[in-house]
Amino acid sequence: MISGLKTRLEALRRARGGTRSAIPIALAALLWLAAAPAWAFDLPELMGLLAKRQHAEARFVEQRHVRGFDGPLNAAGTLSFTAPDRLVRRTTSPRAETMAVDGNNLTLTRGGRTRSMTLDSVPELLGLVEAMRATLAGNGTVLERYFKPTLGGSAAQWTLDLAPVDARLAQQIDAFRLSGSGGEVLGVEMQFRGGDRSVMTISPDR
Repeated sequence: MISGLKTRLEALRRARGGTRSAIPIALAALLWLAAAPAWAFDLPELMGLLAKRQHAEARFVEQRHVRGFDGPLNAAGTLSFTAPDRLVRRTTSPRAETMAVDGNNLTLTRGGRTRSMTLDSVPELLGLVEAMRATLAGNGTVLERYFKPTLGGSAAQWTLDLAPVDARLAQQIDAFRLSGSGGEVLGVEMQFRGGDRSVMTISPDR
């Protein structure tokens, strides 16, 4: 668009006999640019950026604010994602535990004990997992199956607010926000019904 505008300005300058008319032409061009609609950063564009990363690993620090506790409950560990649907959260502090999701299968490991289940047997948990997994995969179709997304910001710094469309999930979650830059998710905030809140900061391995 800008190169085309320069070409038009140059043609008008030559047609009007030099540089004397360059100032009013430039002013007209500025007015034209001001009236042109801004290029909006939308959900398909964000999904496209996220979908480029087929595998990602990161460290996380999480603070869980629980009603009745004086201070936050802290946790730290690693996250890994492999497209389209494998997500692993390994907590190293305050105690070792692993949550691995592969397709519809969920495996929890803690204290040497392992428990397996299917995600669709716990619809509320399925929605939470898909919020993260579908976002990381850049799968807007799956994401909109469980949430109504509202995107804000720009490609350099965006926020994605997710409103649950499933009634059971909405009874658990009051607000869900993902934030990031480009094709990377850098933060997850959840406000639970009842007042609890979780804030996770993610540091991708590069």
